[in-house]
This record gives sequence, structure tokens and C-alpha cells, in this order.
Amino acid sequence: MRSIINGINLAYDDTGSGEPVLLIHGYPLNRHMWHPQVQALSQAGYRVITPDLRGFGESDAVDGPYTMEIFADDIAELLDFLGIGTAVVGGMSMGGYVLLNFLERYPERASAACFIVTRSSADNEAGKARRLALARDVMHLGPAVVADVFEKLLFAPRTPQERPKLVEKVRGWMLENDSRGLAGGLLAMRERKDYTSLLGAIRVPALVIGADKDLAVPAETTEVLIRGLPHAASCILAGGGHLVNLEEPKAFNDCLLEFLRELRQP
Repeated sequence: MRSIINGINLAYDDTGSGEPVLLIHGYPLNRHMWHPQVQALSQAGYRVITPDLRGFGESDAVDGPYTMEIFADDIAELLDFLGIGTAVVGGMSMGGYVLLNFLERYPERASAACFIVTRSSADNEAGKARRLALARDVMHLGPAVVADVFEKLLFAPRTPQERPKLVEKVRGWMLENDSRGLAGGLLAMRERKDYTSLLGAIRVPALVIGADKDLAVPAETTEVLIRGLPHAASCILAGGGHLVNLEEPKAFNDCLLEFLRELRQP
């Protein structure tokens, strides 16, 4: 589906019925990364909303600016459009940065939060320089330069050999993105706020999911979230990389569904 949200055409899927769960994809991906979760959660009695962030997938790629504030505003307005007051909101990687901004500025809209292979810290100066250089490159050379970099980071070391079709599919998603969205996402991540010292203010129930073969978010980074959030459950999944939800979908879904079931307990 596509609807005018916050002044742009935003693409999203709205599947199932029941308590709403909204999942925000990572960089440089799109909403299709959540297919195994949409299937499992909707069958378990949840309404699953999966948007393409502006600039990604089938959503409009405008010239900018792109910021975590704008991404979070889009999520809030999508919930308004769908008539949803509060939802469980989850974010993977860059989606987790959006989630942190959303929780700061729209705390009443999240009944719980799921932090998926993400971090609370901002980029250091070297990281900011890399983001800026890659943003410039993608505007000149196209999405393949981003795909080449992120294909090496998204998967556990064994996945390319064991599941080449999955790697090919994900690379296709990356290549389908507009260069303006890819550059905008990089600049938004470059300028994002450091939330580490503010994690204690997040009072909703939280789930932190990490992966032991993640090349982008190491275990010590995940631990910062687990320790900093006042009400956090956690799962560190074996065998998966940064795309653990696709590499180890059963273990991922079991963890997420257990958390959601516990939220239902009186």
C-alpha cells in the first residue's frame, strides 16, 4: 500500500489483526526484510505494520533533508493515518536509531520497544567521515557502491556460502533504492544523537536482540543497551549476523513472540 504520509507517498504493509506491532527496517534495506516476522506475528494474532522509510523501497525518495526526526515523524503520522494510538515499535540497526528518536519525542505512542541489532551511541569522527564519503560516492556512482560495502557487513561469515540466494535477494533490495534515499540515510545516521546516557529514561518494556556473528554491532555494543534500559529482556541469537531475522528466523521469531506474549500478561 502507498498513502500520503507527512507530505510524501509512503509505502507500507498492514497485515493481520490484533495488537499492533510496527517494525522499522535497517539501512540500506526495505520493508521486505520483515517477511518471516510478518508471517509469524500475524498468524499469532498481531497486526503487523512494516513501512518503507522515506527514500527506501517503494516510498518516495525526495531531495531531503533526511534526519532521524523526520523518519520518526513519518512513523507517528503513519500510526495516525492507520488510527493506531499506541503500538509495540521495533527497529533494526538504523531503524533502531529511528526508534530511539521516536521514544524521545513520541513516548506515549509506544507500548513497548524492540531494539534489534542496533546501538545507542552516535558515530565518532571517523565514522562520520566514512558516512559522508559514501554519501558523496552514491550520488555520483549509484547504489552499487553502497551494496558493495554493506553486503560485507550484513551477514554472518558463513551465510554467503550457505545461502547465496538470500545474499542475492538482499543485494537486489539494496540496488533498488534511490541514490537520494541512500545518501540521505547515511547523512541522517551521521548526524544522529547519542542516546546512551538517556536510556534510563525509557520506561516502556523493552527487548534487545543481538546476534553472536554480527559484524556491524558487536556484543559489547548490545550490552550497553541491555544494561542501560531499565526494563529490558534480551536474546543473543547464535549463528546469525546483522540480518539475524532472515538468517535465523525461527529463533528470532520465538524470542520476539515470547516477549509479546509476556506483554499480554496482566
